Amino acid sequence: MTLSGKVMVTGGAGYIGSHAVLALLDAGYRVVVIDNLVTGFEWAVDRRADFVNIAVEDAGVRDVIRDHDVQAIMHFAGSVVVPESVQNPLKYYRNNTAATRALIESAAENGVKHFIFSSTAATYGNPTKVPITENDPQLPINPYGMSKLMTEAMLRDVAAAHPINYGALRYFNVAGADPQQRSGQSTVGATHLIKIAVEAATGKRAAVGVFGTDFATRDGTGVRDYIHVSDLADAHVAALAKLIEAPSDSFTFNCGYGRGFSVLEVLDAVDRVTNMTIERRIEGRRAGDPAELVADNSAILAALDWTPKRAELDGIVRDALAWERKLAELGK
Repeated sequence: MTLSGKVMVTGGAGYIGSHAVLALLDAGYRVVVIDNLVTGFEWAVDRRADFVNIAVEDAGVRDVIRDHDVQAIMHFAGSVVVPESVQNPLKYYRNNTAATRALIESAAENGVKHFIFSSTAATYGNPTKVPITENDPQLPINPYGMSKLMTEAMLRDVAAAHPINYGALRYFNVAGADPQQRSGQSTVGATHLIKIAVEAATGKRAAVGVFGTDFATRDGTGVRDYIHVSDLADAHVAALAKLIEAPSDSFTFNCGYGRGFSVLEVLDAVDRVTNMTIERRIEGRRAGDPAELVADNSAILAALDWTPKRAELDGIVRDALAWERKLAELGK
């Protein structure tokens, strides 16, 4: 089953959104991207997609939905930096929660049938056990996680009241780049570890900060479940197919590989791939950082037609490094 209309991808000029656009187009969907280009780049949007420069909370989104016959939305637009959310919580409740409420209203009032939401493992806070299942307590320890949890609640309520179903995908740590180098993480001042490490490897940074070495983990540094961005994009396409197949059903799934690597293990992988040693700078913990986040991904593997293809850590690093080198060649 497929759609007669288009998929609208919010934040489709950003990191994860641009990869979802590629996956949708490669699967045969028609796509319209909306992005206000605050952190995204219009050049990152595949030319097969239509593009509209607009914020998700703008009333004009209703016109985009009607003009493009939008039947499904994939929502990636928002703010994503955990430490910043602690310092500036109102920005996150505006950009993530209030703006998404406006988008959901536009969708519900204009007959959008399916909605896929970019949620996060940060909704779990400090987990009581690892790996984490979708039914474990959600007790966010930072405003970023809380802003996303509030949206999950909105979607549940709206789906109960309107003819729309949804999939909430809780990401763990997203990394890597399109293996064909059509897109990658291009944000200036990015905070993702693998992005920072390959920037250091290509001379854009002098060193990599290690924030905390006293966590209750195997080497004292934070442990995360790293998922390749292209695998994550494929999961969104599979999730959309599931929503179309079962229009009365909604779901929430973890998106990860079910195994974690520490900060030092990731930096060791970068050293292996680059055949060099990245300088580590030991710093104190950042506010809002849990010790360990690893997904139990059994639910998504059982429910969706999705099998990860790029789970090897060194391969994720290689793709990220190739993209970083391409950015350097392009002067970006």
